[in-house]
Amino acid sequence: MEAETPPGLLDRLEGGLIGLLVGDALGVPYEFHAPGDLPPVEAIEMEPPEGFRRAHAGVPPGTWSDDGAQALCLLASLLDCGQLDLEDLGRKLLDWYEHGFMAVGGKVFDIGITTSRALQNLREGIPAAMAGPHGERDNGNGSLMRVLPLALWHQGTDVELIDLACLQSKLTHGHARSQASCALYCLWARRILDGAADPWREAVRTMRTLCDYESILMLELEGAIRPDEPPSGKGTGYVVDCLRSSRLAMEEPSYEGVVKSAIALGHDTDTTACVAGGLAGLRDGIDAIPDRWRQALRGKELYEPLLERLQQRWEG
Repeated sequence: MEAETPPGLLDRLEGGLIGLLVGDALGVPYEFHAPGDLPPVEAIEMEPPEGFRRAHAGVPPGTWSDDGAQALCLLASLLDCGQLDLEDLGRKLLDWYEHGFMAVGGKVFDIGITTSRALQNLREGIPAAMAGPHGERDNGNGSLMRVLPLALWHQGTDVELIDLACLQSKLTHGHARSQASCALYCLWARRILDGAADPWREAVRTMRTLCDYESILMLELEGAIRPDEPPSGKGTGYVVDCLRSSRLAMEEPSYEGVVKSAIALGHDTDTTACVAGGLAGLRDGIDAIPDRWRQALRGKELYEPLLERLQQRWEG
């Protein structure tokens, strides 16, 4: 029996973006529930089992949340500007929140507390690079959930990728812990694209090599993220736990297994499945995402033009 041909670059890029959106949409109905209150893993679908008390009851199945919308805002900004322009990204996020830009059907139904404060800062004229709250308690997963398109778009060095991942975080989440989590996640995604045997450990090694040992990023990496510990996670909205939970879910060998495992952790189900699902799609390619979920995903008119432009960037 012949071995399967690994997915090509364009298939992986498509898998990464669609995997993010599908994971988010799949997790939306199950948000805010403890693990023990969720349906059995095999019953987790876009449409929950009858009788399940779904979150966001008025939102149609297959709809991504703020996670997917903000990720598409970031991708649109990168493609429009040809670089990470934080002011442009800030305008697009405000357009999302106020007018439904990149939200399915133009309807916004979820936003994190820290992100909401950052957008208010932007409205008041605070520069984008200073808008994100930066206290230790401001380390939700709001900048991590949207950052994958940066890794899909970026073609420069690892040093540049680290710097840009940190910069995009500052818009809404200014603390170094959030920045370090975004940087490590982007390196993880890049090592997956590179076909590394152990992408997580290669990403950690890269970050340790490139960052000054006494820098604030390294202090957060070693003191808070602790990347050498075994995979574990509780599916919460804390940025480090979201990163760890995604690593735990990524131990599953299939895309479906990854996102269902992420949702089974409970709590911030849409974001955990979004963060892990993007990586699983990147790893396995677009064809690994179940067709029933791809067909159920709403908002094709929003993401398909961006995906085409992203693929053209790499073809060129």
